[in-house]
Amino acid sequence: MSSLSASTSSRPDLDWSQLKETIIMLNLAVTQIDQSMNEGNSSVSTLSTSFTGLATNLSDIQSSIEQLSQKNESSEKMKLIIQGSTSTALDKVNSAIIAFQFYDKLTQRLDHVSVSLSSLTALISNPEELYSPIAWQELQETIRSKYTMEEERRMFDKVISGMPIEEALIEFNLDMANKSDSEEDEIELF
Repeated sequence: MSSLSASTSSRPDLDWSQLKETIIMLNLAVTQIDQSMNEGNSSVSTLSTSFTGLATNLSDIQSSIEQLSQKNESSEKMKLIIQGSTSTALDKVNSAIIAFQFYDKLTQRLDHVSVSLSSLTALISNPEELYSPIAWQELQETIRSKYTMEEERRMFDKVISGMPIEEALIEFNLDMANKSDSEEDEIELF
């Protein structure tokens, strides 16, 4: 989609239109949902792989314990197998926990998008606010204030100021890649 117009809710002119504002806001919401779902798919795949591996490791541990009780002569070998399997199982559990944390982040982001779309719907439904650049600007400020990451706020600002969604998304992904290279994200479960 090409850049719409230099006219925005913060700088309305005769070309300003609530329809253009709606299109920008809806495109932004759709982009955020798509990006969140892509991140979520990766986390769910990691969870599936981790739990499958964990089940295999736990089965190996159980089998080794049974063999250990039957054969004392190979007990040292069995201890090493159990230690290795336990270590691998713990790694899988840790990977699963991280994937769950990313899923939690995904659901929070989708919740913010849902609230934003509800607010947009309320504005469009209100004839007194529908044509008010001030109401549109307030909506945009409210939505922007819900973002928890600076990278999301920058993407929002760029899109609202007229940058095409595709360009803003490329820059967002670069910002996120640079962030993950320079620091480990600390995500908490709620």
